[in-house]
Amino acid sequence: MSKEINNRKFLFISRWGESLDIALATLQEGNEVKMYIEDKASREIGYGFIKKVQDWKKHIDWADVLIFDYTGHGKICEELRAKGKLVFGGTSYTDSLELDRNFGQEELKRHKINILPFKEFATFKEAIKYVEANPNAYVIKPSGETQELKQLLFVGNDDSGQDVIRVLKAYEKSWGDAFGTFQLQRKVKGVEISVSAFFNGTQFLTPINITFEHKKLFPKELGVSTGEMGSSMFWVKDSPIFDKTLKKFEPILAKNKFFGHIDINCIVNGNGIYPLEFTSRFGFPQIFIQRAGITEPFGEVLYKVAAGKSFQIQVKKGFQVGAFVVVPPFPYDDKKTFELFSKDAVVVLKKDSVDGIHPMHLKNVNGQWLITGNTGIALMVSGTGLTMKDAQKMMYNRIQTVIINNCYYRTDIGDRWYVDSDKLWSWGLL
Repeated sequence: MSKEINNRKFLFISRWGESLDIALATLQEGNEVKMYIEDKASREIGYGFIKKVQDWKKHIDWADVLIFDYTGHGKICEELRAKGKLVFGGTSYTDSLELDRNFGQEELKRHKINILPFKEFATFKEAIKYVEANPNAYVIKPSGETQELKQLLFVGNDDSGQDVIRVLKAYEKSWGDAFGTFQLQRKVKGVEISVSAFFNGTQFLTPINITFEHKKLFPKELGVSTGEMGSSMFWVKDSPIFDKTLKKFEPILAKNKFFGHIDINCIVNGNGIYPLEFTSRFGFPQIFIQRAGITEPFGEVLYKVAAGKSFQIQVKKGFQVGAFVVVPPFPYDDKKTFELFSKDAVVVLKKDSVDGIHPMHLKNVNGQWLITGNTGIALMVSGTGLTMKDAQKMMYNRIQTVIINNCYYRTDIGDRWYVDSDKLWSWGLL
C-alpha cells in the first residue's frame, strides 16, 4: 500500500549542514526527518530545528528516502540503490564530473561540446613557466578538495598573464606542495550563466532552471571570490544553452542511474557557449532560491525524483532572487574571529512570518536562533516576483526585517540581469 503524501521518513546526510533549510521545509510539510552532519565543527547546525543523529548508517532501514547533499558519496549511493533504497544523490560518474576537473572537461569534449583551452598542473613552477611561454589571460582553478576554498580561485585580467604569475608565486610561498593539482583555463569575456535540472534516473525533468551567480564579496563584483553571495534565477521549459550542454548528457546519466540535481556553469558570448564546470548535487544557495520558486511541497519533489517518477515541477512565473546574510570571518576561515564576533550571536526576527528567511548555520535554543558552525553564514533571504525588480524588492524588504550584529550582504543581487538579458537576447540564447 502506498504511503500517504507528506508522511514519509527522510534521512539527510550532510557534509557541512548546508541542507538544513530544505530538511526543515520537508519536516514542516508533515514528514519525519533526521539529519546527520559529517563535519565536526558544523555538527551543532540544526539543533533545536531538526532531529540530529550521530551515525546515519544506523538509520538506513528507518528511512524511506535518503538525501545526500554533497559530492563524494556516489559509490555509497549506488550501493544503497542496489539494495532497493530510494536515494537522492550522486553516482561515481557524477562525482568525477565535479571533483576531477580534467575528467569533466574531457567528458564535455567527448560529447562534442566546445570547451575553453585548459591545462592541469601539479606544481606552481610548471604553471609559471607555461604562462611565461604562453602569455594570455587565465583563470586559476584548484582541483579536488582545495576547490572548496573559493577564495583561491583567481580570475586574471591581464592579457599578458602577469597578474596570474604574481598570484601563482604567492600561492607557492603560502601553500607549497599542499595545494594539490590545479588548472589554468583560458579566460573568455561574456555572460556567466548556469543551467540546471533535476534528473529522475532516466531523464531530465522540466522546467529547467537558469541561474546567475554573484560570487564576489562586494557589490559590483569587487573583492575576493566567496563561492557565492547570492543568485538570481528563473525557470523555463526550453533553453538553447541547456540543449547544447546538459541535454547531451541525458543518455550517460541514465546509464549511470543518476537521481539528483545537476548544474553546468558556462560563459556565453556572441561566438558560442563555453562550459566551465559541473555541480552534480544541490547548488548552495541555488537550491533554497529554487525552493522559493517551487509551488509544490519540496519533500514531495525530492521523493518523486528519488523514486524515478516522471512529472513536471510546479513553479512560479517570473524571477527568484536570494542573498546570503553573513558575519565575520566570512569568507575566511578564522576560528578566533568567529568565536569573538559571531559564535552564538542572536538572529532577531522583527516579524512572525519567516517566509523567504532560510536558516543556514544556525541552532534553535528555546525558540531563539543563534549562529553556530564556523564559517559565518547566518541566513539566505529570498524574494520572488513577476519582474526582477519585484523579486529584488521583496528580498531586500525581508532582509530589513532581520537584525544580526556585524552582518553584511550584497546590495546588488539581480542587478546584472538588466544588462545580461539584453546580451543574451541579442545572441539568441534566451
